[in-house]
Amino acid sequence: MELLTIEHQDFTMSIECGKFDAIWHKAVRNVGAGNLTSTYSWSDGVASVVRLDEDGTSREIANGETQAAVFFDNAEYPIWVDFKNYVSNARFGSILQGDNENFSFRRGILAGFLNYGNDIGKSEILIDYTVGTEIRHFRFGFDVLSTKLNYHEHWRKIIEDIESEYRMLSLDYMKRTFHGFSPDPEGETPELVWWSIFAGEQTKFVNAVKSIIERPRHRLHGIETYVRADKLTRIPIAIENELAEHRKEPAHLYMVEQQVQSNDTQENRFLKHALGQIAAKYESLKRRIEAIKGASDPFKEEMKAMLDTLTHLQRNPFFRTVGRFKGMNQESLILQKASGYSQVYRTWNLLRRAYSLNDGIYRLQSKDIATLYEIWCFIEVSHIVRDLLGIKPEDVDHRNRMEMNGTFTWELGKGEHSRILFKKDDVELAELVYNPKHTDKENDTISMDRLVVPTVAQKPDIVLQLTKHDLQKDMKMTYLFDAKYRIEGRVNGVDTPPEDAINQMHRYRDAIYYKENKDAALKKEVIGGYILFPGDGQKAEVEVSKFYKTIDEVNIGAFPLRPKDKENRDLLVQFIESLIGKASTEILDDSIPQKGLYYTSEEPKDAVYMILTLDTEVNEDVNAVLEGKAGTIIMGRKGMEETKDIQTVRYIAPIIPGGHIEGYYKVVKANLTHVDNEKYPIRIKFDVSDWKELAQPAKFGMARAAYRGFCKTREEFFLHCKEQVIIDNI
Repeated sequence: MELLTIEHQDFTMSIECGKFDAIWHKAVRNVGAGNLTSTYSWSDGVASVVRLDEDGTSREIANGETQAAVFFDNAEYPIWVDFKNYVSNARFGSILQGDNENFSFRRGILAGFLNYGNDIGKSEILIDYTVGTEIRHFRFGFDVLSTKLNYHEHWRKIIEDIESEYRMLSLDYMKRTFHGFSPDPEGETPELVWWSIFAGEQTKFVNAVKSIIERPRHRLHGIETYVRADKLTRIPIAIENELAEHRKEPAHLYMVEQQVQSNDTQENRFLKHALGQIAAKYESLKRRIEAIKGASDPFKEEMKAMLDTLTHLQRNPFFRTVGRFKGMNQESLILQKASGYSQVYRTWNLLRRAYSLNDGIYRLQSKDIATLYEIWCFIEVSHIVRDLLGIKPEDVDHRNRMEMNGTFTWELGKGEHSRILFKKDDVELAELVYNPKHTDKENDTISMDRLVVPTVAQKPDIVLQLTKHDLQKDMKMTYLFDAKYRIEGRVNGVDTPPEDAINQMHRYRDAIYYKENKDAALKKEVIGGYILFPGDGQKAEVEVSKFYKTIDEVNIGAFPLRPKDKENRDLLVQFIESLIGKASTEILDDSIPQKGLYYTSEEPKDAVYMILTLDTEVNEDVNAVLEGKAGTIIMGRKGMEETKDIQTVRYIAPIIPGGHIEGYYKVVKANLTHVDNEKYPIRIKFDVSDWKELAQPAKFGMARAAYRGFCKTREEFFLHCKEQVIIDNI
């Protein structure tokens, strides 16, 4: 389907897209037709630009006009440029070599295709061609939109949230799209911003330096010289007596001060300093850009030509008479207002500033929208956890925020490098980690402590660990979130997450294990896994959707999360709030399966069989407990010292001091509470059942081997004979 036709004095350009109808309707459904607009602009020589509307009618577009968008992410656009017969050597002019290689020029036609992937923002089609001996350039500008999010609103919100948390993290380089930004008087200037600003200023800067060299500002400088009397144009008072004394000596020389023009001014010294500083920085960054595989050959040639120009200007004889710049003693009106000098001073000042993404005149490239969405989801989850725990932003502990990646740009650290720790009153409550990579190597620096993967590497986007202290000290409950910038479809008015992403959550939960130490047995670690995706839909409809209901059923599902969608965000807030508020026993009871839980038909390897000395202060009816008639047994505890995991206690044999073991209970559930009691501030309540009476009462303290004759079942045997598991008052 042909979308755009551009009639130029030297060619006719056609832009097509085979599946545009489906793309357009998908974008309308997710974003709304009113938000799918683009501003079109182009260079001189264009006679007309015509867009084919959705209803099949043609509409002419004016230069600078905003009309319905044509370009979207992850769509392929064949482009045909049919040149007049006098044109030769046409080529596509992208800074990316891969895009240029997608185009070929044969028999007067330049043909190829563009696919913007996940890059959204402003972009340009650049064409270079030759007419006679003249090289001509054509530019056609437009916006590339997202089919899932509102580019004009959601993208800006994502950028603002990321930049407020991690300044400069959203920036990238060598992308197909760019965004407008303005210099900011505060903050540091990242090298990417330096390069981007100078790209727009370099021609004006070079022309300004040349104009100064041709017509420099200078000052009169007095030098001492000796001249004869007949060469004096005026007679200084200081030599009047000397002149009278030697009036009869025509060859006598008189010392006078002569005014000569000098280029060694404060402003010219600044010019020399600024030119040298900029040329050195340009050369350094040029070398790094050339190392990028995607840089195109024409772009490298342009960089070389600019560096040659800067170097040539530095070597101009003009600067031989100019001294070293030692700073400004006071403001210079010449630098601020004089022709040429003001442009150099302005450029130098711009290159020292930071940036602000607010549709300024300078171009800046950002990370692709899928990566931005992933980082934004991480920030959103961190804010939700922080707010629910009632922790101030300044009390959140960030381990390491960002790491330099590639030529200019920063990325969020992986694994422990990005760890956010939430503490209150010096007690750890939760931690959040971005993009840990779990491998078969234990405690890898990009992984998380004590989480291992015996098989292939796993790399979830976001790991949330809630720290519980009710069953044992610092017990961590692990949940995974994966941000996916994809939408599978729409069911009953609700966007659905990609099926393969849901399946991935199942794989994560089965693949990632917990290992206390090198010799410890593996335990199931991940309790639940959830997809975060930029879906839309009414909150009531989302709550009855399949992907949301499965969270309660199997602890795997999805949450729609997009900027400014407060209602659906509340679903995620309520869910995380429930996780924070639940006791460990509730969480473990709901898990399928999880460390600390066990199957009724199979004993866990590390099960504890406990002989418990009853305390009459905490158990109301001790006799009922000893006779096998109790439904609960309560144990008092002084502190939270490290001991056996309460959840591993499977059988309890009650006893009183000096008494006998009459039998034992099977533990159904264990729960820990805090009470206002000086002696035993912590109470552990065991729900018990299945009382089994021993054939002969046993007095605790006799040799364990003596009890073998009393054991009628495997449980009785383990109760009395397994060395490492018989404990008292854990």
